[in-house]
Order: sequence, then structure tokens, then C-alpha cells
Amino acid sequence: MDLAFLHPLYEHPGPWASVYVDTSRHAEDTPHELHLTAQAMSRELARQGADEATCRSVESAIEELGHSPDPHGRALFARDGAVVLDPRLARAPQGGSHAEWGPLPRVGPLLDLAGEEPVAIVAYIDRKGADFELRSSLGSREAGTVVGQQWPIHRTSSVDWSERHFQLKVENTWEHNAAEIADALSVCQEETRADLLILVGDERERREVRERLPQRLRAHVVDASHGAGSRLLDEDVERIRAEHVHHHVEDELDRFRAARTPDDAGRAGAVEGVPALVEAAREHRLEELLIRPEGADAHREVWIGEDPDQLGVRRSDLKILGERECWPARADDALIRSAVMTDAAALSLAPVAPDAQDAPAGGLGAILRWK
Repeated sequence: MDLAFLHPLYEHPGPWASVYVDTSRHAEDTPHELHLTAQAMSRELARQGADEATCRSVESAIEELGHSPDPHGRALFARDGAVVLDPRLARAPQGGSHAEWGPLPRVGPLLDLAGEEPVAIVAYIDRKGADFELRSSLGSREAGTVVGQQWPIHRTSSVDWSERHFQLKVENTWEHNAAEIADALSVCQEETRADLLILVGDERERREVRERLPQRLRAHVVDASHGAGSRLLDEDVERIRAEHVHHHVEDELDRFRAARTPDDAGRAGAVEGVPALVEAAREHRLEELLIRPEGADAHREVWIGEDPDQLGVRRSDLKILGERECWPARADDALIRSAVMTDAAALSLAPVAPDAQDAPAGGLGAILRWK
């Protein structure tokens, strides 16, 4: 997950309201339910010490969701009377809507709820052109149509040599249309930044489009097992998206495992555990964080100062560094803030499954960069 979109949350000091709103239960009384949720979240923030203006801004933002509720939910991050960021969620919050008030935005749950959800372009291809559909965890929408040359597109059954010229025209039409589809698909991918291109159609048509795609997209192309009229196509698409996430996380874990082995100079390129991660964050050496959201280390308390690289395992660590003001925070939220603000250009974040082998023992690990 590219965490650059979190940058606005760390441009201003806290405290912050972090609210996760469940909108997955659609019904005629959804606006009324959201009205009740808005009041409940506002009361909970006030109970935890949030100022009145911030409580009102959160309540209004949740009320607004009643006009066009999201399929799963929304996260709201607010401070000083304004909602600063409100990303959509790919899954409903576990346990329903909840709110927290604290020195840092509570962004850890976004790993699970907004997670690595690949966007896919499903290309329905035939000899006359193609229709593109954009699929993500938030649903699907049309993404464009390609209309190729319409004639001639069918071979004749004649073996007469007089038909040779016509057959060549058919071949030329197919090739022209495949090139048109490939060009449009490439443009669509650039505009949507889709992670996957899923081709639906006859084997020959898929092959001819695939061969004409730019080299940079070849690794992103997957063929669907079922055609446009099959009721199993949706299952195909979701399976392909899930496999993409699994392979990505496994690749990152492989990098982590390999980096844990010390080099000839005795330096390991990966660390785990809160003390080692805090030290790496202070030195701006986090390249990639690996986090299991429910891991024991993610919940551990660390101490933070106003700047992203001001963090310590103990309060006394910051006092030694000369920090006069410091606050307790969760380890995962503190490390994410430090990484986003000091190493955002190189940072990605991989959620780690609980049963992953050789993963960080406490749920927190990092691949390091060396100065």
C-alpha cells in the first residue's frame, strides 16, 4: 500500500479524532441509522476529551454519508473542527463503527480495511472491439469502449484461390482491431493506475491483444477462465484479484527473510521488534514496513514528540534527546507516521497474515535502507 495519501494527517499536530464508520447494511432507513451513528460517535469522542468543534465536524460528515452511502464504510480523520481525510473502506469495520481520540491518527486499521485491494480492468474482447470495466473493492463501473473496423471480420469457407484477397483483408481487420484495443487498454491503465488487466474473450483474440500491449504491462495481464456470458466470470475476477494480493505479500516477505541474513560486514538489512524499529525510524532507515495489524508489537506503547523522528521506547528516551513535550502512542501508528513523513517516497506497506512463516514474530518488521 502506498501511504503517500496519509501525508495530510501529519502536517498538523494532534490530537486527532479517528472514526471508522460501518455503512455495509443498506436499507431504507440507512439515513436514520447513520444519524444515530453520527450522534453516537460524537458523544464517544466528547467522552474521550475531543473538543466540541471536532465532534460537530465528525457528526456532520457521517450525516452526509446518508445521501450516498459507501458499500462498506468510511474512515474519518478530524482535528481542530475539520475533517482532514475521509478514505473509503474496502471492508466493513470489524465490530461496527468506532471512534478514538488521541495524539496521532489511528491509521493502523486501514491496513485491514483499505488494505491491498487491487484495481482491475476487465476487458471484454471480440473481433469488433472491446468494452472495459473497472473493478475494485468499491464495486465496478464502465471504463471505456473500443470500436474497431467492422468489415470484413469473418473468414469464408471457400477454398477457391479467388478468395485469398478477402481472407487477407479479414486477417488485417483482426490485427488492426487488436492493436486498437491494446492501445486503448494501455491508455486506460495509465489513467486508472490499475494493478491488473483481465482479458475476457476467445483465446486467439486475447492472445493478439496481449502481444500488442507494451512490455511494461505484460506482467499485469491475466486471462479469465470463463467468458462474458458465464456466471462464473465474477468468481474468476475475484480469485485473480485475491491471488495478486497473496503473491505481492509473499514477495515482500521473501525480501524480508532474505534481508534478515547479515551481509559480509555483519549488517542485517531487516529488523523486527519495537526497539530496533524505533531506532531505525529515528535514523530514517525504514524502506518498507511489514505489519500484522493484530500482532502484539503493534499494540505496544511508545513515546512520541512533535516531529516524526522523535520517538522512543520509553519516555526517558525522549527526555535524553532533549524533548520537553512527549505523548504515549501505539507503536504501529507512530512508525507509520515516521515512515510517511521521512521516507514516504520509498515506503510501501504489506499486511502480513497471522500464519505466515518466518514473518516478524511480534507482527512488526521492516526492510531497511542503508545510508
